[in-house]
Amino acid sequence: MKKEKTADNARPFKLSHQIVSLTGINFQRKSIIGFVELTIVPLKDHLRFIKLNAKQCRVYRVCLNDIYEAPFQYFDPFLDVCQGATNERSLDFFSNAHQTAAFQIDPDHNAGELVISIPAEATNLIQEGRSVRIGVEFSLEQPQGGIHFVIPDCEGSLAERGAHMYSMCHENSSRLWFPCIDSYAEPCTWRLEFTVDENMTAVSCGELIEVVYTPDMRRKTFHYSLSIPACAPNIALAVGPFEIFVDPYMHEVTHFCLPQLLPLLKVSARYMHEAFEFYEETLANRYPYSCYKQVFVDETTVDVSAYATMSILSTNLLHSSAIIDQTYITRKNMALAVAEQFFGCFISMQNWSDWWLTKGIATYLCGLYAKKCFGNNAYREWIQNELLDVVKYEEKYGGIVMDPGQAPAPLPTTTPFPQLTSKQNDPGFYFSTQNIHTMSPKYLKILRKKAHLVIRMLEHRIGYELILQVLNKQLSLACNASTQKLSSGLWGHMLISTNVFTKAIFTVTGQDMSVFIHQWVRTGGHARFSLGFVFNRKRNTVELEIRQDATQARGVRKYVGPLLVSIQELDGTFKHTLQIEGNVAKADITCHSKSRRNKKKKIPLCTGEEVDMDLNVMDSESPVLWIRLDPEMTLLRSCIIEQPDYQWQLQLRHERDVTAQFEAVTALERYASAATRSALTDTIENEHIYVHVRCKAAICLTKVANLMVSTWQGPPAMLAIFRKMFGSFSCPHIIKQNNFQNLQHYFLQKIIPVAMAGLRTSHNICPPEVLRFLLDLFKYNDNSKNRFSDNYYRAALIEALGNTVTPVISVLASSGSEITSESLSGDTKLVLEEITRHLNLEKLLPCYKYTVSCACLRAIRKLQKFGHLPSNPSLFKKYAAYGNFIDVRLAALECLVDFTVLDGRWSDLEYLLDMIDEDPDPGVRFELVQMLCDNPPFQRMAGKHRLDIPDLANRLWNQFNGMLSHDSRMRCSLVDLYFALYGRRRPHCLQHPDLAFIQPQKSPTHHHEFEQSSIIPPAEPSLFGFKAALTSERTRACGW
Repeated sequence: MKKEKTADNARPFKLSHQIVSLTGINFQRKSIIGFVELTIVPLKDHLRFIKLNAKQCRVYRVCLNDIYEAPFQYFDPFLDVCQGATNERSLDFFSNAHQTAAFQIDPDHNAGELVISIPAEATNLIQEGRSVRIGVEFSLEQPQGGIHFVIPDCEGSLAERGAHMYSMCHENSSRLWFPCIDSYAEPCTWRLEFTVDENMTAVSCGELIEVVYTPDMRRKTFHYSLSIPACAPNIALAVGPFEIFVDPYMHEVTHFCLPQLLPLLKVSARYMHEAFEFYEETLANRYPYSCYKQVFVDETTVDVSAYATMSILSTNLLHSSAIIDQTYITRKNMALAVAEQFFGCFISMQNWSDWWLTKGIATYLCGLYAKKCFGNNAYREWIQNELLDVVKYEEKYGGIVMDPGQAPAPLPTTTPFPQLTSKQNDPGFYFSTQNIHTMSPKYLKILRKKAHLVIRMLEHRIGYELILQVLNKQLSLACNASTQKLSSGLWGHMLISTNVFTKAIFTVTGQDMSVFIHQWVRTGGHARFSLGFVFNRKRNTVELEIRQDATQARGVRKYVGPLLVSIQELDGTFKHTLQIEGNVAKADITCHSKSRRNKKKKIPLCTGEEVDMDLNVMDSESPVLWIRLDPEMTLLRSCIIEQPDYQWQLQLRHERDVTAQFEAVTALERYASAATRSALTDTIENEHIYVHVRCKAAICLTKVANLMVSTWQGPPAMLAIFRKMFGSFSCPHIIKQNNFQNLQHYFLQKIIPVAMAGLRTSHNICPPEVLRFLLDLFKYNDNSKNRFSDNYYRAALIEALGNTVTPVISVLASSGSEITSESLSGDTKLVLEEITRHLNLEKLLPCYKYTVSCACLRAIRKLQKFGHLPSNPSLFKKYAAYGNFIDVRLAALECLVDFTVLDGRWSDLEYLLDMIDEDPDPGVRFELVQMLCDNPPFQRMAGKHRLDIPDLANRLWNQFNGMLSHDSRMRCSLVDLYFALYGRRRPHCLQHPDLAFIQPQKSPTHHHEFEQSSIIPPAEPSLFGFKAALTSERTRACGW
């Protein structure tokens, strides 16, 4: 039987051990001198070339067994993806070239950048089949990716300044900082040595064996050993003057942070041990390694990156005990890092097409822990949001095929499993989905969410206990294999693939899930259902009709299989499973209840609880209260349910499932009536309803109130609710001192002012009493006796002030006269004064993460956009400068992107492009590209635009074609931006090369055109005397 071709058997040799020794880490020059030694076992006696992965590395010498000098060649196709095709500018062409370039150096295709020739005198080593040691001497100078140096520009020694460096790799990019076989499918044991200055600490994978000082006592070498096989992408390094904290509950766990952040670290990591205990108990397996380290560093591109025995996390996850909102995010990220130790690091993927499996299982386990920590309501809300995100992406770009490595099998004619009709498997993306270094970051983000949902779908099909047994079996096999030597041939058990996972499910449960895998993993898309029904009084039945009209739409697939319908009747909740076969499925369901509205009787819910309901509004003959489709979210689907408004109102008031409540709130936006107003108001006030449902109801009530503005009676919506909950007893318009002990009240206290700020009168302006209410909240805000910080609350109030702003309507605006402080309305002056005061105050008393500054910048931009302030980017450029806290920078850049879209000239867009090229913080560069993708400077197919010029198209093309070989994530992000601007074809602004002889290219004069057609900001920007907003001082780089 022919052996299956997989990534772990793609090479004519096996890797058994690797040594990495970095001896010259120089912070001043941002350089590294190092040596690696790979021990390989040849599998073929005619091996002539050994291909390794190495980028950015200057290789000085390659030696076999310390004796034979080996010649080598270096080749990196990403230095010019299109290989000199200078006239091509279409993404269709680039996508093919991009995939080819990725395969040319893919270790899973026995390829690599560094090709080493076996010298003739060393061929006997290969023929004897004994292990061969390959030594490579190399250096890195000013690395552009893979390794990131953070050196604050201030006085003092490197340690006093908090200078540090760390590995920062997107998937398998360890080649960026040391030569290796950069494959997840090539695990081996490791010895790691790092020589650093005496006041620095090197943190890496494995156990710390010893620390040895150099003879002059000025440097020291950290020796780590990783005896459990791990792949090169799961090796990491962090060097800095770290403060060290050993977890008091688990001494195997050590935390590292930058100087002066230890108090925050102790608070943030105090529940870390609970995640280990939960995973070990849930999986019935011990943590696979002997130690775990988590290192908090600055300027990361992602919040958390997991590696074998360690994780590198963002310093911005740290928080004090006074912070509420960040706590949820931090605990979830730390828990995810631990989950990825089990699946992702200890057990890694066999092929790229198995990426979904490790990410999906790790996220699934993290979700189980989050359910334990934060409750079932928060968990179900998260699942619902993940599903909505997947649906939204697929309907915009196309169906995501999670395992493109194998085509789906033909469907049997009849099967008990849910199916999707087999359709063309390639959804036609503008990038290749065959290699992770060609995939859009947005695609990967949604792919992870979809993978999580599919693992959860598997749980529903085979059972919670059984899926945990499957995971336990994989871990047990891997634990046994990790203690063996390479010669045992068992290291393959430390790899997981779709096929291996499917077989494991069959072994444990006896259920063949291959049809499920083919239809949900190897076929893209989701189902879209539209449900309508009528009640037949004579037969006492519900006549259901479920349609799949959009099966040919992008990202949508026809579904065939069982579908659960839940009907809440007068006598209880009844579930019915329908078999969906065609585009239209009809069913007559006999009701268990008969109408008896005049009889007073409590109605049982799905939880067993019995409640009283006001049934006066509903059909007197119908016992149906509401209907739900796939209530447990066991399918990848979107649902449209058509039912009367009173049924949505009953569902919101009485259904206990939070996902149903969210659906009801969303549906009620379409039904502006007194009954809807009453249902939403009661929801906001109901202490027994999940707080995020209440928050969403507040936002919905704003929309309903605006639709009912002509008939609305009484005070503005939610004003009475807020004063009742938070006003003083003797004087309700004066707010009580802040007390955030009740977290439900805390979140409502934040959201209600934001929601109220969206209220509008019949003249489409904010009601004056709402503005006075908001200003009073600022005036009477007192946090002196509150143990929690009010920074997020104050930021919400600033956001609310910004939401009160409406487009200016005046003679001044229509005449085009200059805006001055005298031309502002009284209300606008009050808003501006409050915003500026808080922006000034942040410089003296900065709050956690400068949340108030971020809100102020966005509010100022809104004032500019609506014509109350001169549209000027200078203020935002000051706050976007390197040295400010990252959240402030991103808020300022968000405003700059918005300014560029509406009022910007080429120089403004060029400023953003320069920042993408040159900013020292890689996280800011990436996020800026994402902002431009979400809010592009112009819309394609919208006609000629002042910014749609050849310079922009050529600059973007040159960037991702040849200048980002070191950063595949950034390269793919720029491809996303190019697609957002131009689509898949050649940009219209570029002259077609075949027509160049007809119309010679003109000299670039577009700058003058922009100056004539754009608003020219004043030479010296001002906010009419509120000078602090324009200070040139940089905010401190630390946000607490």
